[in-house]
Amino acid sequence: MIETPQITETTNQLTAVIPVVVPRNQIGEVMGPGIHELLATVAEQGIAPAGAVFTHHRRLDPEVFDFEISIPVATPVAAAGRVQPSQWPSATVAKTVYHGPYEGLGAAWEEFDAWIVEQGHIPGPVLYESYLAGPPANPDPSTWQTELIRPLAT
Repeated sequence: MIETPQITETTNQLTAVIPVVVPRNQIGEVMGPGIHELLATVAEQGIAPAGAVFTHHRRLDPEVFDFEISIPVATPVAAAGRVQPSQWPSATVAKTVYHGPYEGLGAAWEEFDAWIVEQGHIPGPVLYESYLAGPPANPDPSTWQTELIRPLAT
């Protein structure tokens, strides 16, 4: 389900983001249009993405998704419409890659968080999902890859 996790350090990374707060059952309705809006706005400013689209889940709530649709960039983006400049902070994080459909992400996170605790760490209050390979690359969900990143509280 997930690759062997690792503990690593991230560095500051400029990002362009669209903040979103929706009921959990609406995530599928907002992700695709939000990604297209984000990529179009960045392109209109002549800025190339510096990595894969990711989400930054700012608050973990069983009823609501409070997150940012994000893309790393090499130069700061100007605020335009819903798109805002932001930054991924440096941190000590645990990382792994999940292979499979998006419906399996919940179980992958449970397995990953259990590994973090087994290693003597405390998962932080936020998480990141970086979409390395998904539907645009191949419609077969078994080929999809999502990097799971959890900042550590200790």
